[in-house]
Amino acid sequence: MSRPCHAQIDLQALRDNYRLACELAPAAQAVAVVKANAYGHGAIEAAKALEPLAPVLGVACIEEAQELRAAGIIKPILLLEGIFSADEVNIASRENFFLMVENLEQIEAIIQAEVEHPLHCWLKVDTGMHRLGLLPEQVDGALAILKASNNVQADIIMASHFASADELDNPSNAEQLRCFDELIDECEQAQGLAQSLANSATILANPNAHRQWLRPGFMLYGASPFTIDNDNAAKLKPVMSLLSEVISLRPIQAGERVGYGGKWQAERDSIIATIACGYGDGYPRHAPNGTPVLIDGQEAPLVGRVSMDMITVDVTDIPDVQLGSRAEMWGKALCVNRVAEYANTIGYELLTRMPARPTRVYSS
Repeated sequence: MSRPCHAQIDLQALRDNYRLACELAPAAQAVAVVKANAYGHGAIEAAKALEPLAPVLGVACIEEAQELRAAGIIKPILLLEGIFSADEVNIASRENFFLMVENLEQIEAIIQAEVEHPLHCWLKVDTGMHRLGLLPEQVDGALAILKASNNVQADIIMASHFASADELDNPSNAEQLRCFDELIDECEQAQGLAQSLANSATILANPNAHRQWLRPGFMLYGASPFTIDNDNAAKLKPVMSLLSEVISLRPIQAGERVGYGGKWQAERDSIIATIACGYGDGYPRHAPNGTPVLIDGQEAPLVGRVSMDMITVDVTDIPDVQLGSRAEMWGKALCVNRVAEYANTIGYELLTRMPARPTRVYSS
């Protein structure tokens, strides 16, 4: 017997979401992004599920890529933040890690290295997000240096990242796309190179920016990047279900309080169910009273503060709740984005901050 809190991971849903990305842009190839422990789902298992489908996997850094290699993953792996020190260039060459290149120091490290095999490089351009990427005026010279180096494969890919792709009516999306396209048109060295602009939101809603390489991340895990309805996002299948059970039931009288600090007070005689899941299991500590939890498939409101190991919910209006009744904190029947909205955060954070304690239970 073990503590019932666990994360159920549906690998078939993961694969179906990847296929959806490919179907939306049939002329493009898609990097399957498994950074941050596959957004909390387990990088090794996610990569094994996606490797037969994806030509390239994507991670943030070389440590994440090495973890996948050690687990037997053989497909190329794109380092989305590139290298952090010059010694990583030789590792990338040896292990077939593709490099995102975003500054002149990285370029210098690449061309000065003594590598076993030429590197596949993606050149990132800052078109308005102002986080990573070369300035547009640096691109032509950077490409000339990379192309002249025997350390670099000829198939350089031009990349950028939208700052507000999830806000469909934000004018910055069109402005960034215009900036990128003008740069390509005016940059002699960029002619004929493949392009990559599309993150999850762009894949789902902006076909003009699909280009040759997609970078699906959040959408792979079955949650929408949007705060409004979107027809394509509605086709996504949730991959993670955070599940547990009712471990205690108690009646309380009107006026009695529940949890640390007594922050919730019953306005009527109530039945309180305690669930084995808390912020030590990835449930947001700042989730307020009223946040929905499913008990045997029916919504019950969170009451009282979230504890490290437990939460409490009001099940007064749900018949036949008993010890062992199923609790779903988020998953196939309760969208993680909805819980995140109550907790004043985003679904990205809830998934990627999932700790190791809840056992991942994988199904195909």
